[in-house]
Amino acid sequence: MEQTLVIVKPDAVNRGLVGEIVKRFENKGLQIVAMKMLELQSYTLKEHYAHHQDKEFFAELIGFMSSIPSIAMILQGKEAITVVRKMVGSTQGREAAPGTLRGDYSVSNQSNIVHASEDKKAAEVEIKRFFKKEEIYNYQKMNFDWIYSKDEKYLKK
Repeated sequence: MEQTLVIVKPDAVNRGLVGEIVKRFENKGLQIVAMKMLELQSYTLKEHYAHHQDKEFFAELIGFMSSIPSIAMILQGKEAITVVRKMVGSTQGREAAPGTLRGDYSVSNQSNIVHASEDKKAAEVEIKRFFKKEEIYNYQKMNFDWIYSKDEKYLKK
């Protein structure tokens, strides 16, 4: 099964949306294999958002992301990265489709409630950035028999 990183951003934490966000991922059938609340440090954020360092909004983004704690989690499932990206929606909340997390709960580009890894390479790097190996749990999800067909549920990462 594939893994991806999701960060529930400070705006969602402050607005009390954590439960709703987690519920939607679980209702979809994704498995939470790691989750924690953390205060993101500027050095970690500068590394995480290095691809934005030359942009005008970079300092504001770092300030926003370190303003209050966030929730980091690793979700697992078949094609989890693609599934999560579709559920999250467009970066610009005002443009995100209704039914997506950002479409339902965001009207901003920066305060867009969640971060989700964009591809497999990013997911691997980001998971290592925010989680130690011993913080990631491997357990049998009891209802996978009802989420995946027999030939799907035993696929490797």
